[in-house]
Order: sequence, then C-alpha cells, then structure tokens
Amino acid sequence: MTRTPPTFHLITTFGLGFRRPASGTWGSAPPVALALLLMLTGFGPRDNPLVYFGVLAFVLALFCWACIAHGDLAEVRFGEKDPSEVVADETAGQCIPLLAIPWAGLVDWPRTLATLAFCFVAFRVMDIIKPPPARGLQKIPGGWGILIDDLVAGIYAAIAVNAFIWLLP
Repeated sequence: MTRTPPTFHLITTFGLGFRRPASGTWGSAPPVALALLLMLTGFGPRDNPLVYFGVLAFVLALFCWACIAHGDLAEVRFGEKDPSEVVADETAGQCIPLLAIPWAGLVDWPRTLATLAFCFVAFRVMDIIKPPPARGLQKIPGGWGILIDDLVAGIYAAIAVNAFIWLLP
C-alpha cells in the first residue's frame, strides 16, 4: 500500500472529505467554527480585525494552495475529476463570505450566530447550484478546476449574505 502524502491531510481537510454523506458540507464547516471561536475569544472582526481577517485569509490561502498544488495528484489518486474526498476547495470557498461578513450582522450574539449560519448555508447553496460561471469553471483541468468554482460560489455567498443582512431592519 502506498503511503498517503502529507498534503492529503490538507486536500481532504484533515480527513473530513471521507465523511459521508455530504463531504462538501463537512469541508465547509471548519472555517465557520474557526470564525465563531475567534469571535468567542475576543478576536472577531469588530474586536480584533487584524487577527480575525488574518487568520481567515491564511486559511483561504493555505487551502487554495493545497488544491492548486495537489489537485492533479488527488484526481489520479481517487480516479475522478474533482473527487468528493477533496474538500479543501469548500474550506477555501467558505472563507470568502466570512471575510466579507457584514458589520450589521454582528451587532449582538443572536444576530452574529444567525449571520454565521447564513454564511454557511449561503455558501453551501451556491456551491451546490453553481450559478454561472461557476459550473463552467469546473472544466478547467486539475487543481484550478477543483478550486475555482468554489471561490466563485464563495463570492456569490458573500454577496447574498451582505444583501440579506443590509435589507434586515
């Protein structure tokens, strides 16, 4: 049996890509949990924006790198294009609405929790339905094809979250 490269821990988001059902949902959860943890410990975007945005930007960059650098190997290893075990793309994409989190969604704890939940749900919906051009971008070969549609889904989710929050009274 071949040894699993250490990068597979990143590309599967520490094994969450092997969870069933809905491995993409499992892969999307860690950034939301991390954002909540940062907020609970006083490092949220209002209290300490440098730490909050720095940590989430690092997570985004790290998991983007994992997809780009090792996506080809993962496709060979799992025998398919954009394998379900690879959830680093979901981890990266989920960071985008969290980095664009609206201040109006953070005025108190109930609204903050609802905003985090909406970031999660909006990203999952956009990742599943893949509005144009996201679906077409999956055709790009290798790691970029694995990643780019999720980054677009993250942008759509960020727009949806901000629009929704700003429309609330």
